[in-house]
Amino acid sequence: MAGIKDVAKAAGVSVATVSRVMNNRGYISKETRRKVEKAMESIDYHPNQIARALQKNQSYFIGIIVPDSNHPFFSDLIKYVEMSANERNYKLLVCNSLDDPDKEAKYISMLRQNQVDGIIMCSHTMDIESYRKVPFPIVSFDRFISSTIPCVGSDNYRGGELATEHLIGLGCKRLLHISGPLELDILSNRRRDAFVITSMKHGVAYDIIEGAHNKLTFNYFWTFIHENLTPERLQEYDGIFCSNDLVAYALYLYAQQHGIDVPSQLKIIGYDYHSFTRMLQNPKLTTIMQPSDRIGVMLTNTLIQMIENADGELINNTTVDVTLVKGDTT
Repeated sequence: MAGIKDVAKAAGVSVATVSRVMNNRGYISKETRRKVEKAMESIDYHPNQIARALQKNQSYFIGIIVPDSNHPFFSDLIKYVEMSANERNYKLLVCNSLDDPDKEAKYISMLRQNQVDGIIMCSHTMDIESYRKVPFPIVSFDRFISSTIPCVGSDNYRGGELATEHLIGLGCKRLLHISGPLELDILSNRRRDAFVITSMKHGVAYDIIEGAHNKLTFNYFWTFIHENLTPERLQEYDGIFCSNDLVAYALYLYAQQHGIDVPSQLKIIGYDYHSFTRMLQNPKLTTIMQPSDRIGVMLTNTLIQMIENADGELINNTTVDVTLVKGDTT
């Protein structure tokens, strides 16, 4: 059976260099990495992951808990987390909480029993103290939990500001924001804060409809709009900022169904710009893009940095910039 010395000989490098490539440690040039990887392939060498894990007291597994992997944003995010983890020789376990705190708690317990090295938390249904008691590294997406748990998220306030300013700049006089649930202190609610402050700054009338639950399916949002916006009420607004793109698209279809033209009578802006949004051609949504690729990489790198530098300094929170993508709905 081929070993690490055989890889080093085939690649024409030292055993230490092969080890650094395998463990992703230290600086390795792209050319050297390619030589080592080509040598491993040519002699059919496969590292013994179990031995590595026992030697380092690591499993090289990380978990990610999301509300619903079927939602396009979280589907995209999982893809980029998995890609980034794979580059660092880690494997990913995916858990869906479906916004159930009991299920979320059971998943944390299950991941602990399977000795994962850390968790990326994208579902936040439990109280903050429950996360603080978890005995291994956690990185949070979009929620500040504690000073010892880093948070990665997009600039939600700026996103809400960009959306509201865009509608006002197009001449909208009465605005509506369809938000997510506001009972949790999550960063996405800063979109609502920016909407209110920007509307007030410009002296523009506004209303807010709060999402009853953070359900992440199109059918839920379609029903939610029917239950909370009569056609008569919808006609009171000329600009609506939605908390995500599924809401925005459901709202667009609802407006069309009732003879309200978008964008001449009603302008609509979403939030996310995920794979579903990019797929849409009629209409192309105007939306705020929070880059799931950059967020996924930052979440993964932050967690692995915590895992591999357990006694190091605390890692700072990270905010990723957002941008407005102009489409056909404004």
